[in-house]
Amino acid sequence: MAVPASLSILDISGRFTMNKTISDQSTDQILALQGVGWLKRKAIAYGTLTLAIKHYKDDGGIEHIDIDQTLTGGIPGTSEKRTLTWTERENDDHIFGHVLGKSRRIKAEELEDEFLKNHWTSETLEHGVVQSYVESDTPKSGTTWIANQTWGIEEIDGERRYSRHIKFTGPEGEDIECRLVYDYLGPVA
Repeated sequence: MAVPASLSILDISGRFTMNKTISDQSTDQILALQGVGWLKRKAIAYGTLTLAIKHYKDDGGIEHIDIDQTLTGGIPGTSEKRTLTWTERENDDHIFGHVLGKSRRIKAEELEDEFLKNHWTSETLEHGVVQSYVESDTPKSGTTWIANQTWGIEEIDGERRYSRHIKFTGPEGEDIECRLVYDYLGPVA
């Protein structure tokens, strides 16, 4: 389902589920290269992943995006706490292991990679995409990978959709581009 006209990259609060028909199908390959085991990958592939996104500014005017993921049956997924200050933070994620990440709002034209900066709505381009840069904490995780993402609103088949563009670099230099597209389910309760 398309996002409502009131939803923009300035506030992506809402509940979403990944649309597996429209999204790229390289997620299993990315998860494998991140060291996620076969059983977890199959559960993710066959389940329905729901995101509950709370996008807000704190009293100091700093932008935050908190995301709680749930898999079919209420199985907890990853919890993401993004502060859009481009400050690196450590996290020990129960799916991805030890990671280092940072996030910010940036004008798409400032990005170098064409895949990350193209196909956004004019409004997203005006206000900037959200960039999420996460890499494995190699000394702690024992693996090496980078997931550079941009988030925003794009028009797909005539509908405004929340989506993520992922530029993934694997342990052997694998270069994978993946677009995840989400269906809007409604506001966060």
